[in-house]
Amino acid sequence: MGQIMIDSENGRCSMQRKFDLTSEPLIETSGLTKRFSSVQALTDVNLRVVPGEIYGLLGPNGAGKTTAIKTILGLLEPTSGWIKVAGFEPAKNPIEVKSKIGYVAENPIVYDSLSPRDFLEFVASIRKTDKIVTNELVSQLATAFDMAQYFDSPIATLSLGMKQKVALIASLIHQPPVLLLDEPLNGLDAKSSRIVKELVSLHAQKGGAVLFSTHIMEVAEQVCTRIGIIYQGKVIAEGTLDQLRGKTEDKGGTLEEVFLKLTHEEAEVVDTMRTLKEAFFKSEVS
Repeated sequence: MGQIMIDSENGRCSMQRKFDLTSEPLIETSGLTKRFSSVQALTDVNLRVVPGEIYGLLGPNGAGKTTAIKTILGLLEPTSGWIKVAGFEPAKNPIEVKSKIGYVAENPIVYDSLSPRDFLEFVASIRKTDKIVTNELVSQLATAFDMAQYFDSPIATLSLGMKQKVALIASLIHQPPVLLLDEPLNGLDAKSSRIVKELVSLHAQKGGAVLFSTHIMEVAEQVCTRIGIIYQGKVIAEGTLDQLRGKTEDKGGTLEEVFLKLTHEEAEVVDTMRTLKEAFFKSEVS
């Protein structure tokens, strides 16, 4: 496995060597179903993310994106169906699966009482990474994310964006083949967002796989090689942007326009805006 090289001036990244992986899917689910008491969160979800792919998982709030990611990671146990990560099943090989994954949660999972330096050293010790390689990688990422000056401050004192940067660095420490990213750009400034997108693309170029969940349609359109739209716990459409456009007969539509059509929310947006316009401009009309 090679080492990430980052040019912090323009956010560009390079890589010396690629992952030594097969062509088999790095993330695969079949019939994945998750139920919480009376709530059906996921129904028969079939995903297949191969090496070199950035798969965007898009859906409205509450559609099941985070549940799917947590189930793949092994934080939640599926009600039925099966999951494999790099050929391993989370239920049978939880440690092996977690060693293959870099995970960024929707809300940063960090220890507020520690400094970024202490937290990342703690993560590196759990991951059992080479100390010299890890220190160099962490130093490069800290510089790229403009956070070196905050490295010894308590995490509790940091902004949401800075906490997200710590979580992102932690997910990359062991340079895993699989990245599970749930809204990874939360709180980030433009430069840091650009660097994350470059790192995600670099990861795919190395032969890794990325499952990328975001509400920012422009980001998904720029970054993802294939997209799955999940709605009410089911994957209702999947493919490249052009393939998704073909399902709506909108050959030139943006991903946002295609998404709203496929989730049947476009008419609702039109009706909502008509009501809001009437409410906002009622005094002028009368």
